[in-house]
Amino acid sequence: MGIRLARSDDLPVIVEIYNQAVKAGYYTADTTPLTLEERQSWLAVHSKNKYPVFVFEHDDHLKGFLSISAYRPGRQALRHTAEVSFYVDFDFHRQGIASLLLKHAISVCPSLQIKNLFAIIMETNSASSELLKLFGFQQWGYLPEVADFSGNEVGQIYYGLRIK
Repeated sequence: MGIRLARSDDLPVIVEIYNQAVKAGYYTADTTPLTLEERQSWLAVHSKNKYPVFVFEHDDHLKGFLSISAYRPGRQALRHTAEVSFYVDFDFHRQGIASLLLKHAISVCPSLQIKNLFAIIMETNSASSELLKLFGFQQWGYLPEVADFSGNEVGQIYYGLRIK
């Protein structure tokens, strides 16, 4: 049991977990499930030395993942700022997996030279909002009604944490 770096053979399960959130709506801005091919390029830009993807595995079963991603790639003044995203298999929600992944991500940020970590979530995702607040994230921004789910408009909240 534990957290480790994602491998290419984890990608089918990562895509499956992500697509659970897509199908449920209001968890991600994607409205159609992603394919394995679409996520291969996503995984390829996540290097273990700067923008890793971590998975939580228990009993040889991947139950969740977290990615640290570049914020506005190529803009050097923002090189110490990154976005964090996390997803847990719906069968394993409320078991502390997202907390473990987030705690791990925050702990590795100094070694990755990340000084600012933020998450962008739909305002309807109260579970993620509460989790982020528990870890000291504060609301850094709000974009009202920017996401449209078949006519239902939802805002996005930016939560940020200054890494010490």
